[in-house]
Amino acid sequence: MTGDDYILSILKKYEVLRGPESSAEQAAKRIAPKIQRWAGGWLSDLSYSGAYAKQTAVHGITDVDLFISLKPEMPGTLKKIYDELFTLAALHGWNPRRKNVAIAISIHGMDLDLIPGRAQAGFDNYHDLYWLQSDSCRQTDLALHVETVAKSDRFREIQAIKIWQHVHQLAWPSFYLELFVINALTGRSTDSLAHNVLHVLDTIGAALETACLLDPANPDNILSLDLTPQEKKTIAEQAQRSATEQHWEDILW
Repeated sequence: MTGDDYILSILKKYEVLRGPESSAEQAAKRIAPKIQRWAGGWLSDLSYSGAYAKQTAVHGITDVDLFISLKPEMPGTLKKIYDELFTLAALHGWNPRRKNVAIAISIHGMDLDLIPGRAQAGFDNYHDLYWLQSDSCRQTDLALHVETVAKSDRFREIQAIKIWQHVHQLAWPSFYLELFVINALTGRSTDSLAHNVLHVLDTIGAALETACLLDPANPDNILSLDLTPQEKKTIAEQAQRSATEQHWEDILW
């Protein structure tokens, strides 16, 4: 089995099926009415977002992301909104966990991220999100995030690196990881999956600790600050070890 064949088999193992009849979307549809009732007249839209919309989702990390777009006039702080949504998830037995901008829940074997955001008046896609790590708000455009990844044509490499960080128990925020992979592969062919994944691992080992990555929707958001220096060092050292392995089975599985 070639390196490409092995990675493709791993991607198949972690595949998140898509479409209206998929388990991911069925799980989202089951909880949607409860979210709609919670938001009431303040709900602007409920849509698929994040890795699911970008086609970079990996089973076992997050199967589907639901973006809860709230109207600009919704009262209360974003922290209060985030906490109320967490309480709702707990009351319904969804086993919620706090993440940076999302609330992770589990339903019938599916892992979902609920992302609440309050729209900015006069803007279609810009929203304020609650950022748990710094207990602050972050303005961004999640639709632009989806478009940025979609245009890159690096879905397979991104998924492979997400699986790699998952099996090695590393914590790396999703969009930060996606942008790093895209930048690392600039100018490289899309035809050699295994070589590209190894190149990304080499680049992580060499550059993650010093590379500065900005949110394309808002350069005030410095994505590379979402990991501490020690977290970056841990990821970089594992990437260096993985890049020198002789067998793909020891890199991702």
